Amino acid sequence: MTTTSDLFPVTRVAALREAAAAAGVDALLLTPGPDLRYATGYDAMPLERLTCLVVRAGGEPFMVVPRLELPAAEHSPAGRLGLEFVSWEETDDPFALVARRLGEVGTVGLADTMWAMQSLRFRDALPGARQVLAGPVIGTLRTRKSPAEVAALREAGAAIDAVHAQVPSFLKAGRTEREVGRDIAAAIIAAGHVTADFVIVGSGPNGASPHHELSDRVIQHGDPVVVDIGGHMPSGYCSDSTRTYCVGEPPADFAAYYEVLRRAQEAACAAVRPGVTCESVDAAAREVIEDAGYGDRFIHRTGHGIGLETHEDPYIVSGNTEPLAPGHAFSVEPGIYLAGRHGARIEDIVVCTETGAERLNDRPRDLIVV
Repeated sequence: MTTTSDLFPVTRVAALREAAAAAGVDALLLTPGPDLRYATGYDAMPLERLTCLVVRAGGEPFMVVPRLELPAAEHSPAGRLGLEFVSWEETDDPFALVARRLGEVGTVGLADTMWAMQSLRFRDALPGARQVLAGPVIGTLRTRKSPAEVAALREAGAAIDAVHAQVPSFLKAGRTEREVGRDIAAAIIAAGHVTADFVIVGSGPNGASPHHELSDRVIQHGDPVVVDIGGHMPSGYCSDSTRTYCVGEPPADFAAYYEVLRRAQEAACAAVRPGVTCESVDAAAREVIEDAGYGDRFIHRTGHGIGLETHEDPYIVSGNTEPLAPGHAFSVEPGIYLAGRHGARIEDIVVCTETGAERLNDRPRDLIVV
């Protein structure tokens, strides 16, 4: 079991300060969201009242918090980091407070998920500062998962695998996608997640829509069903896995292209190792699918990074020439979709290791007939 001190080490804020200095950013301004949680472990509630970690390249960090949120901040993992907490009252201007504490700065990095109303207030409070995204600075650290982070992702993978093991018992002809989805969402929580972030149950023609929402369509005998599910664990780290099922004997054309898809997913996973580019992994999957004549039916990238967010860097897509390195964690999820008929996707979370790759999902990848 991973611990808070393992996942959010006290050295992380100092590492962010060094990264900011190396990037020529005078200060990082991190509001509630994944960047703040990565830096401190504090899962702050996003409010119109400003909470902001200020990481100065040339000074000590501090966290500005509304007075009513101060106890929560102090009792969060951020409380053990030795940060100065600067609380503000309801009638104060917290943006002006940050500006006074910062003084003259040339460039500030704003959290990628900062609300527009807050970024505009910072623009007014720091009129001489150039605003840039903090993501490229923090991303140099966030994309390379530590052993503790990999362990948290491994735990998440095992939890979502336990849910997929139950899916065949939920899938029955005559049930609606919504009914099946309700059972799956409950199973996600029962498996140890704190949230069920998404439940995709795409039956029959709905399986050809990669991000299909649950509907009242009644599942029919012979329907392929794409089940893509995931959530957040207590650690803050995410799960995400897709398997494709068939209720009864599958259509012949579907069974044929599903085998192509299985080989494509296997080829992409086998391509993962240090130094290989992200786009090369995408190409490994795409080549198998294109050679079989389904290239125009693979309509999305092969994968996305995962960690404190379900979708984050690195993205496994053509044009991304970033080389993989140990600690990179991402999905490998090629798909084939025949509009109006059916579709299929196979998804595992993969971590690049020193010598190759580790899959964090272990459920069977062959077509599962229920």
